Amino acid sequence: MQIPRLHPDTIEEVKQRADIVDVISEYVLLRKQGKDLVGLCPFHEEKSPSFSVSPSKQMYYCFGCQAGGNVITFLKEHSKRSLGEVVLDLARRYQVPVQMLEPEQRQELQRQITLREQLHEILAVTESFYQHALRQAQGEVALEYLRSKRELSQETIQQFHLGYAPAGWETLYRYLVEQKHFPVQLVEQAGLIVPRKTGGGYYDRFRDRLMIPIHDSQGRVIAFGGRTLGDEQPKYLNSPETELFHKGKTLFALDKARDAIGKQDQAVVVEGYFDAIALHAAGISNVVASLGTALSLEQVRLLLRYTESKQIIFNFDADAAGTKATQRAIGEIANLAYQGQVNLRILNLPDGKDADEFIRKGGTQTYRELLLNAPLWLDWQIQQILIGKNLKQADQFQQVTGELVKLLNNLTNDDQITYYINHCAEILSQGDSRRVGLLSDNLLNKVVRHWEELLNQDNSLQVPLLINNLLKQSQPKQNKRSQSRRTGSNNKRQQPVVSGSSERSLLERAEALLLRFYIHCPEYRQAVIDVLEERDLFFSLPYYRFLWLKILDIQRNSEASTVEASELISSLQNLLIEFPDDLAQVSPLFHLDENTQQDILSPELIKAAAACMERVMCENIARRFLELWKNPDTSIAPEKREYYCQEFYKAKQRIKELDGQLQFSYFYR
Repeated sequence: MQIPRLHPDTIEEVKQRADIVDVISEYVLLRKQGKDLVGLCPFHEEKSPSFSVSPSKQMYYCFGCQAGGNVITFLKEHSKRSLGEVVLDLARRYQVPVQMLEPEQRQELQRQITLREQLHEILAVTESFYQHALRQAQGEVALEYLRSKRELSQETIQQFHLGYAPAGWETLYRYLVEQKHFPVQLVEQAGLIVPRKTGGGYYDRFRDRLMIPIHDSQGRVIAFGGRTLGDEQPKYLNSPETELFHKGKTLFALDKARDAIGKQDQAVVVEGYFDAIALHAAGISNVVASLGTALSLEQVRLLLRYTESKQIIFNFDADAAGTKATQRAIGEIANLAYQGQVNLRILNLPDGKDADEFIRKGGTQTYRELLLNAPLWLDWQIQQILIGKNLKQADQFQQVTGELVKLLNNLTNDDQITYYINHCAEILSQGDSRRVGLLSDNLLNKVVRHWEELLNQDNSLQVPLLINNLLKQSQPKQNKRSQSRRTGSNNKRQQPVVSGSSERSLLERAEALLLRFYIHCPEYRQAVIDVLEERDLFFSLPYYRFLWLKILDIQRNSEASTVEASELISSLQNLLIEFPDDLAQVSPLFHLDENTQQDILSPELIKAAAACMERVMCENIARRFLELWKNPDTSIAPEKREYYCQEFYKAKQRIKELDGQLQFSYFYR
């Protein structure tokens, strides 16, 4: 239907009622940082979080791409939907009465909004019907199964609203349609009945099954899972996707687990309904189940909203299928895990047991201890690589080394890289401590080569500081060899050649120098600001950009017109406690050694540093326009291609001008 023109009062009330953190958390993994929350921007590619959400202001802003606005703006930009569509969705979600400027559309809109309410009502009535049937003679087998086989108490059966679907083909159909007079189309939309292929009419989807209601995070029933009590296949049957139920976005028992997850700051994900039910019955309440499917990124994002430390433990079955499910789940969130956005651990129970069986055999206390000692996901991955491998066999040693390097290549945290390279070297050494150092160097060299190849393809990548320093150390030798090849005996001055890791190194030195001038030399601060504004430059390395923004905050909040260097450094060092990860890489800027002390005595280097930053920017522009110009796509208009060509040469000409500046050579010493 056509989206109606909404009354301004409705739009304003939606803004007031909607929680921007609640909404954005469905799309972005947010982490607490002071009064605000931060995460990776969904509107552009980045490795370090520059996307900030303010609960108090109900606004978001990205310091990288300058995207910003309120909750409505976010959904419009992210989902590319109209204002009306976004406001209507939020109105349904937060139960805001909708007013329209065109009254004739009110009836259709009301029908659309109340559909979900009607489906909720039908499902709630069905839940009560199944619970009642469990207490009747026809439900004796199901009830005995719960009490004897699953060893569940009456309290747990009631807590999870467990029930029984009678064996008849039309029992529920007759109850809902003929007795309760619900429209048959709505009962079908709720996923409870299925149209017959021949002869007309409907039959019950669930028959002679133990029924497990699935609730949303607010505790409303949205679907069912049914377990057969005989040999019928499939063993478990879930409701189909409906207006209310999306399997990949729902977690079983989240409504009962979310408070415990918040209190314990940890979430446990198990594979089956009864795994979750058994753990809750044993007093371990921070547990959800994945509805028998591979855990999706959407489900993980939903879960992470309730744990501040972002700690999740996967406890899937320890058989081959469970291991595959664990690997698939890790694959879904691998990027988040490598970036440290998720503190992921893996728990495999002894003897291949699932959680339900383990708890029923008296393992509650042992299970708690195993949770405490669950290995980090990387350690678990390493264990999986080693299963069945004999490192004394050359081919298997080579295979294991290759698999370990693949894991190491994805690490971006310096401490993790150092730890796991040494850890893997110790494994490969097979107890011979003399080989550990050599194996560590070998693994590290492989990782460095991997990053070098990536930088040759995309020099805008954010490289781990450890790897970047190693690349810097190797660069002078390479430059010296290449320079001698280029010049031979000719002593004429050559233009510098910048590519790959050296381009990033150049940018790093330039931005660091400007920040040193600003931090340590109050008399040159205006010069730094002026040169950035004149050349339309910004700090592009995320950690330097974060530092710059914090410096400006300190300046704005200071009562003094000029913040003394010592006071500024003291304030920044205090921020190290609050933002250790963000400021760890920039803390060396707070101190001056003999060389850096000499640098800030030469204010002409401010313009030279800005020239370097501009040069890197121009290199990126030239590279982009060259790609567009050389694009073989024949549909590109000739005038556009000519424009790309002109912009490419304009950027290259500017690079030549910048290379000619006298102080530019400072950055190649």
